[in-house]
Amino acid sequence: MYAFLTEFFTTPAILLGIVALIGLIAQKKDLSGIIEGTIKTILGFLILAAGADLIVTNLAPFADIFVEGFGITGVVPFDEAVVGALSDSVAQIARTTALIIGFGFLVNVLVARITPFKYIFLTGHMMWILAGGLSWALYDLGVSEVNTVIFGSILQGMILTLLPALAQPLMNKVTGDNKIAYGHLTTIGVVASAYVGKFFGNTDKDSEDLELPEGLSFFKDTAISVSFVMIIVYLVTVLFAGPAFVAEFAGDQNYILYGILRGLGFAAGVLILLQGVRMFLAEIVPAFRGIAMKIVPGAKPALDVPVLFGYAPKALMIGFMFAVVGTLVGMGISTIFNTVVPVPSIIGAFFTGGVAGIFGNAVGGRRGAMVSGFVYGILLSVPVALFYPLYELVDYGVSGLAYLVSDGITALTLIKLFFVIGLPIVGLGIFIAVVIALSIIFRGSKHEENPEAEQS
Repeated sequence: MYAFLTEFFTTPAILLGIVALIGLIAQKKDLSGIIEGTIKTILGFLILAAGADLIVTNLAPFADIFVEGFGITGVVPFDEAVVGALSDSVAQIARTTALIIGFGFLVNVLVARITPFKYIFLTGHMMWILAGGLSWALYDLGVSEVNTVIFGSILQGMILTLLPALAQPLMNKVTGDNKIAYGHLTTIGVVASAYVGKFFGNTDKDSEDLELPEGLSFFKDTAISVSFVMIIVYLVTVLFAGPAFVAEFAGDQNYILYGILRGLGFAAGVLILLQGVRMFLAEIVPAFRGIAMKIVPGAKPALDVPVLFGYAPKALMIGFMFAVVGTLVGMGISTIFNTVVPVPSIIGAFFTGGVAGIFGNAVGGRRGAMVSGFVYGILLSVPVALFYPLYELVDYGVSGLAYLVSDGITALTLIKLFFVIGLPIVGLGIFIAVVIALSIIFRGSKHEENPEAEQS
């Protein structure tokens, strides 16, 4: 049963299909409309996921080749791998993770229903990562299984309700409406980076208005620009690593050709992902109105990062490229802590560094996108090295891996600190008090004076 719950709740396509189904039923759609909307939602997300998998597949060897090419040893920040390894090594962590996901979702719905924060978090793998991190942290602190589920579910539900609220002002600027929210565990990082970008930026020069020379007009095509950047990134890396080492991944294939094809494979993944996003959004947003109108009036779905890519593709690429530079600078900064050196996460730099660029562009133009991407790249590296000793993952047989997402690192660090000083109940009480205080402030804010925007 535990294995079934884990698999069920960590399958985003099924979860979102059920959400669409409930929403369509709540709107009293006919059977044909319910079936069509539900299946298209699932198919759209599966296409999206297939694109993401292709991206990850083409980036998977990059960390090892980078380490060899530039002579740096360290850890690979990869949250899914960390949670998966912890769940494999400790059965209790696997059990409590599944229960925290389920009960945490119910807490999310409840908090959204009774507070002004009308956000339902629907990014399945992020729900799993946070639940796994909470489960491990509480287990590591010696908390009983029952209390782990209770503490973890309350924290999970409240965190996943508040995070989208933090990013919503930026989301509204990017999308031009108030229909969807940002549902990811990098919210603190991308929002903080965007406001740094705003400080240094200039909204008069939007990245999407960037005019390229006629000879470079092909860069206006997302497929071409992504392909070009990734081919350069891969070629530089394989050239430094050398043919002998790259042959471990490329086999008999020429190592330069291998780098080119990996870069193009990445671009192909992006195109597939964007197609899935278009289909997915076309179904989930209208279907979600059923939940918003019936169960949580005014609610918005908090969705994964790719839903933003189509709004500002040039800002996405600017954020990505400057996030890569930021991660390299962050590696240098990380060495001063004498802990570990995180290998640059190109996946993180693209997906969420790109979002930092999009948000930065919305409030600071193209310069804001550059600064935001760069700052986010640093935040993608330095906290990994700074807080790595607090987690002691090696004790659980997890070596060479580290947590990456900023919100997860923040939550786990605070939990560790509160439990270490012997104040777990006080810490939870403070967190609940903060939610209540924010609810009171939010209800009295000018945002609440415009209910039409909330219902749009």
